[in-house]
Amino acid sequence: MKVAIVHDWLVNYGGAERVVEAMLSIYPDADIYTLVYDEKKMGKTFPKEKVHTSFLQRMPKATKLYTKFLSFMPKAFESFDLTGYDLVLCSSSCCAKGVITSPNTAHVAYIHSPMRYAWDLFYSYKKSSGKLTRFFMDKWIPQIRLWDFVSSQRIDTLIANSSYISRRIKKCWNREAAVIYPPVDTDRLSANGKEAEDFYVVFSRFVPYKRIDLAISACGEMKRKLVVIGGGSQEKELKELSQNYKDADIIFTGRISDEEVKDYLQRCKALIFCAEEDFGIIPVEAQACGRPVIAFGKGGALETVIDEKTGVFFKEQTVPCVKNAIEKFETLYAQNAFKVEEIVKHAKTFSTSRFCEQLKSCIDKTIENTK
Repeated sequence: MKVAIVHDWLVNYGGAERVVEAMLSIYPDADIYTLVYDEKKMGKTFPKEKVHTSFLQRMPKATKLYTKFLSFMPKAFESFDLTGYDLVLCSSSCCAKGVITSPNTAHVAYIHSPMRYAWDLFYSYKKSSGKLTRFFMDKWIPQIRLWDFVSSQRIDTLIANSSYISRRIKKCWNREAAVIYPPVDTDRLSANGKEAEDFYVVFSRFVPYKRIDLAISACGEMKRKLVVIGGGSQEKELKELSQNYKDADIIFTGRISDEEVKDYLQRCKALIFCAEEDFGIIPVEAQACGRPVIAFGKGGALETVIDEKTGVFFKEQTVPCVKNAIEKFETLYAQNAFKVEEIVKHAKTFSTSRFCEQLKSCIDKTIENTK
């Protein structure tokens, strides 16, 4: 069987790229089609000889400026000639799912999210953008939105990465989608069998929607030790915020190795997760290490964290709500409410092997229906 895997772009390794890697483990001989490709960063995981890029790869600084090419992306993905493939498997949060396939080709799309900036988050993005960007958003997004809807109708099977995203797919595209949670490398992670130490962890990219500021302010005001792992555009701003809490022990590690992250997750009291995510892999990774999660109770976290068993929720993205959740967590923690074995067992339900098994089953049904 000849298989093509289509992904939005291959420039950094993250949760979406783990999905592509898992897809390749099912179909190791598959070709990969993508908008742009950074061989230096991605070559070890996705060898150059397997990757086919769009005409946008030839643009100057394409691997850095690719997000600026949104108006050209539909044409770029539709330009891929996928004639002769028996299966086209897409991994998409933008335009990858819009490739054109023949009637005899099974077309399955794994959707991380419909384009946020074209649909429900359009107004938020527009509000935070400059005057020139707002002008082009008003000019181009209505056409992008129309293409996004039309292209979604030619997919044989849609798969959402969470029930939360399944609802967004129904709202934006009026299509039903099966739910298969993305793969988490739970085999690499484990509880170390030791008592938790008295500190909390935040592990994230430093970008505004992650709301790391909430964890810093809450722990700062409560004088709790907090280890902040990661880096990004907000680094300077977040470090300046932490300086307001001289009596609190707030440590920035920067970007560290997977083994170092694992060590912090195994030793922490809990992970604090303040973002509204489509799924959110990091809370599952913390649970795989046997540690509970203090999470914002919206989006994917509602599907990965069990309230008062593997963590606790806060209802609003405000400092007082985070502080109340920490207090609730500490009360339950003192009562031994969070059992390491149960937390780890729950995390294992999001394993890579489970993802591959469910995805393969869904694909096989689609192929059977296209015969």
